[in-house]
Amino acid sequence: MKPLISIADALTGQTVVREMTDEEFERYEKDNARIEAMVAQREQEIENKKIEKQQVLDRLGITEEEAKLLLG
Repeated sequence: MKPLISIADALTGQTVVREMTDEEFERYEKDNARIEAMVAQREQEIENKKIEKQQVLDRLGITEEEAKLLLG
């Protein structure tokens, strides 16, 4: 079963609930895949920044707390 769509008509107050068409469902799946890829990419970027930050701290031989004191 495909996801349902709810269409509300503001003028009449009527709401129609129906199953997605094949075209709507295909678009829905493509959009979800694109969003999941974007989220995964962003999470990887965040992880890479954490690693880079830790590498700098390791080279300097200081902790994150010490860096905050120096830069604070």
